[in-house]
Amino acid sequence: MQAKIKPDWAGDELLSRLVNQLIKTKPVYALMKQQARQVLIKTAEKKGIPWRQTCTEFERSGIKDELATNPNVAYPDYYQVPFHAYDQGNLCWQAAFEAESATYAMALRIWPDETLTYPAAQARLRNSFHHVLAAYGPESVSDILDLGCSVGLSTRSLQRYYSQLQPGHPVRTVGLDLSPYMLAVAKVRDPQGKIEWRHALAEATGLRDRSFDLITLQFVIHELPRSATRSVLQEAWRLLRPGGGLAILDNNPQSAVMQNLPPVLFTLMKSTEPWSDDYYTFDVAAAIAAAGFAPPVTVASDPRHRTIVALKP
Repeated sequence: MQAKIKPDWAGDELLSRLVNQLIKTKPVYALMKQQARQVLIKTAEKKGIPWRQTCTEFERSGIKDELATNPNVAYPDYYQVPFHAYDQGNLCWQAAFEAESATYAMALRIWPDETLTYPAAQARLRNSFHHVLAAYGPESVSDILDLGCSVGLSTRSLQRYYSQLQPGHPVRTVGLDLSPYMLAVAKVRDPQGKIEWRHALAEATGLRDRSFDLITLQFVIHELPRSATRSVLQEAWRLLRPGGGLAILDNNPQSAVMQNLPPVLFTLMKSTEPWSDDYYTFDVAAAIAAAGFAPPVTVASDPRHRTIVALKP
């Protein structure tokens, strides 16, 4: 029996249409959003993630005085919609202050039947991505660009991995995000300034042609309409040197776990992820090839996620 290419709760299936109609009903959506937040926070704190404590620490830190924005950035319409139960999406302090905790909680959900601490689950998630990079990525990496870096968990992990993998070989790492709030947190978490943080669009970075060996998009494209993803892929092609690699880590539409999510969970997820249908019905590998990359390799890097790697000829 051939595996389904996407969950029934995504796309134009009857179930998907019913869920989408519920989400469009404002009182129902408001309830979903509130429930989604409460479930996330309570579940995370039961697992030892100091969600509310971390937010309080950020509030008292003076970080809000350090907000720096790129005056040349114009936020596209697709980015100015509610994400993750925040009315202002990623363009607010609350989203930035909670991003670390939400990412830790996400990693714990990958292996629900195992007794893992949240740092161990996060390390396992990143390591599974790095293992695929080691097998299929570029041979030598000097310059790394982490597009959609959020608060920098993925960026710092990349920088550590390649610095340890290539001792004595300098590694330049750039983290780029469209949210200045996320970047403010990323800078606080990088007190030694090992990483360059850049406020810009992933599809129009302003960076030089052929200036990177590796570009990653970790948990980014499920938050984009496919038109934006295609533009980002073209930008990645421009920025990569020949022989350089593009690596994407994101939700796996063919994962049995994702396809069989309980109705409450996939409804809550769709209510906080406005581009879900576009992502789960989009042939990402075909779009990568159309952008000029060599045929990509797709690996189910953990029970919920896939890693796609493609080299620039």
